[in-house]
Amino acid sequence: MSSSRRDVLDTSAAPSRPARRTAEFTPGLQLSGDHDLCPGCGEPIALRAILETLAELGLADAAIGVVGIGCYTALTSLIDVDLIQALHGRAPSVATGAKRMRPETLLFTLQGDGDMVNEGLQEVIHAAARGEKITCLLLNNGVFGETGGHMTATTVLGQRTKNTLEGRNADDHGHPIPIAELIARLGGTGYAARGSVHDVKSIATTRRYLRRAFEHQLRGEGFSFVEILTMCPTGWFVPTAEGPRYLEEVMGSVHVTGELKKPGR
Repeated sequence: MSSSRRDVLDTSAAPSRPARRTAEFTPGLQLSGDHDLCPGCGEPIALRAILETLAELGLADAAIGVVGIGCYTALTSLIDVDLIQALHGRAPSVATGAKRMRPETLLFTLQGDGDMVNEGLQEVIHAAARGEKITCLLLNNGVFGETGGHMTATTVLGQRTKNTLEGRNADDHGHPIPIAELIARLGGTGYAARGSVHDVKSIATTRRYLRRAFEHQLRGEGFSFVEILTMCPTGWFVPTAEGPRYLEEVMGSVHVTGELKKPGR
């Protein structure tokens, strides 16, 4: 293949020059592309989507994030956005207070499933029921990654974790909590969606959900929520390269992606 366009790479023969970086691909609100999370972790991908969305909306100086406790907490040093560190599970309550004091800002929480659905389930449920004008973001990989990879309230039936080596079963461990569906049913919730980061298409869709959730808050229309399914091959006992497939076929078959509630529905 040949082309007169300079931006189209001719792949009909081996390149005459070695590959080189031609541009900076780190988002403007992300201070570095380096992190110390496990290979194949989906949380840095989700973080990038969040920061790119904030930048696209021009909210770099108008946003405040409230961060929970989990592996993703290690990413806070990479985020060029004002942040508040909350106690385990309490991010929605902290965000509520900050939003009421600073109503002109965009307030969002960044939490994992262990933080939000185990430690702080009542916090997010009541914030949604009150219709607080905040956006809660959940990074859901079905394990307590930071403390060893044991089961959370969102772990699906049959899923292996450090304390369900034979797979989660309903008789011993109960059923997983579909948090996005619960929140979508509450009257104070105006927007709720569940996305994923297992492939390029899912990442693009998740970014649309994030934008709609933030825009919902900016219009002052109540509580908004986006759950993002993320890979954790270490906690799942699967090879790194198998993480995206496992996410789609195992977690994604239970925690189904899509918009669950939006204005007018």
